[in-house]
Amino acid sequence: MSMRLASLLLGGALILAPLGARAATADSEASAAPETLAGRNPGIATRSGLDIHKRFRSHLAEPNCSNASERWRAHYAAMPKRMSQEDDELLALFGYVVDEFIKAGLPTEYALVPVIESRYNPAARSSAGPAGMWQFISLTARNQGITMRAGYDGRYSVVESTRAAVRYFKILHNMFGQNWRVAIMGYNAGEYRVIGAIKRSGMSQRQADAGKIQGVPALTRAYVEKLHAISCLIEQADDRKQWTDALDRPVP
Repeated sequence: MSMRLASLLLGGALILAPLGARAATADSEASAAPETLAGRNPGIATRSGLDIHKRFRSHLAEPNCSNASERWRAHYAAMPKRMSQEDDELLALFGYVVDEFIKAGLPTEYALVPVIESRYNPAARSSAGPAGMWQFISLTARNQGITMRAGYDGRYSVVESTRAAVRYFKILHNMFGQNWRVAIMGYNAGEYRVIGAIKRSGMSQRQADAGKIQGVPALTRAYVEKLHAISCLIEQADDRKQWTDALDRPVP
């Protein structure tokens, strides 16, 4: 387990990436050196990775995978393998985020957003301005209550940024009639842009059909399809015994 993850787990400390450190781009992998969980912190509470997988699956809004994009399934095919690797922080971080969305009564599709945004790297930073695991821009971060001041940027805190993401998705989820696909469009393109597109398509925002909304960017439609494809990759990964055996390990 990396020191960064240990600082999150011990005493609930907030994670802050050094402002001068090399930051990863949204499509790069986290580069922290792994350390053994039992060797460094044997007293940390753990659970089986299979429990995380079960909780994710049982709270999906759209478990049907018959319409999942083969293109995006292939693109993100390595994600289940990362979860199976004991020296990767992904499963612990994912488990925490899944728990937070379930506690808020939201579908676990939303817990996959950091896969696309940062590959679940809390230190990710884009040259365009977004930062952290959720890649919040400064304006959205402040609107959702993330602390930002000289020497401290709460977007790099797994705890603070995830709590902000939960608040934001609760707003979007209710704004768009609890339709996760439309809510994700709002997250990616901006809620007011999507509201305008819904109105121009002759629908109400609480009853909009994501597939029939006209005028949203192709990248936004692809974003939704990416999330569903990743969801299906993880949801169906337990077809392989080798994978479930690897997940059946203690995870913080």
